[in-house]
Amino acid sequence: SQYSAVDTNPLSVYIMQPIWNKIIKIVPLWIAPNLLTFSGFVMILFNYFLIAFYDWDYTASGTSPGLVPTWVWLFSAFTTFCAYALDSIDGKHARRTQSSTPLGELFDHGLDSWATSIFVLSFFSVCSRDNGKTGVSVYTMYIYLSIVLFNFMCSHWEKYNTGVLFLPWGYDISQVVLIAAYLLTGTVGVEVWQKPLLFGYYITDLLVILLIGFSLFLSFPQTLYNIHRAHLKKTLKNDSLYEGLLPLVSPLLLFVLLTVWVVLSPSNILAKQPRLFLWMVGVAFSNVICKVIICQMSGTQPELFHWFLFPLALVVYAAISGLLGCMEEAVLGVFTALVTAAHVHYGVCVGRQLSEHLNIYIFSLKKRVQE
Repeated sequence: SQYSAVDTNPLSVYIMQPIWNKIIKIVPLWIAPNLLTFSGFVMILFNYFLIAFYDWDYTASGTSPGLVPTWVWLFSAFTTFCAYALDSIDGKHARRTQSSTPLGELFDHGLDSWATSIFVLSFFSVCSRDNGKTGVSVYTMYIYLSIVLFNFMCSHWEKYNTGVLFLPWGYDISQVVLIAAYLLTGTVGVEVWQKPLLFGYYITDLLVILLIGFSLFLSFPQTLYNIHRAHLKKTLKNDSLYEGLLPLVSPLLLFVLLTVWVVLSPSNILAKQPRLFLWMVGVAFSNVICKVIICQMSGTQPELFHWFLFPLALVVYAAISGLLGCMEEAVLGVFTALVTAAHVHYGVCVGRQLSEHLNIYIFSLKKRVQE
């Protein structure tokens, strides 16, 4: 299907797009658009592991403010801006080099589905976890991450039903806020997050309120409205309600299983290993959403239950029934490693298959020789 996206966000249209149009002129024409997409993702990953190295358990900012060096926050602002720029110009560059392909679209959205959680997990190091005085509780982190991923899911569920990707307003705003937050932390220090800003509210409280407000009162209603409008115009891709709601089943079941584990974990797994657990949530979500993106692009129906729900259900059952005992953390570690490996393997396989099918290289504009 022909790719179509609509962007109505004033921040994007009036401020960011003119910047991207200037930046794109610097990019050499021989560079493959997927290389831009991938470079941005690698920067986000590198930045995440750098912060994780200094702040594994999300306590550095709250307990000993000097633990994460200033340059790390400034570097975070820089990598976040670069990744944002690369993600914004890859499509433009593809049109400019006449190399727009379904592989490029899948590559872009697939990596975005994973990057979304990584952005959020890196940001948690800025506000730090609850230490009794300031910070955010690990449960708030889990809810915050879930809302951001829910928003991402909504825009692709909407595209699955309408054929048009309405770019969520939250994306540009969140990127600009992230960059500003890192710059602020780098210049003023993490203490800025630990003093009340307005009426006893901290900046983090205001950001959480903003995020929830944006999601529930702007993004989600907009999604439903766009689907309803397509229904009235008779341009919906799916005739039955069952088909239309099908892509939501696996992500919602995923969320239910993960939440059951968080709430009923005998060893309070989220508090013990917030970074591991939330990373696993992001990877699992990305894998489930990639299936939806592929179905939406190929006009096929997603299966009712994503394969990943079965091993997860087993692990969750073993954990909450006490079967795992003191092994719960170790099992989470192994499970997270397996899920991450499976997701990377899946991405590589799909990329290879598509590049062979479309007779193109992933990271080069050279044409493949027909065998």
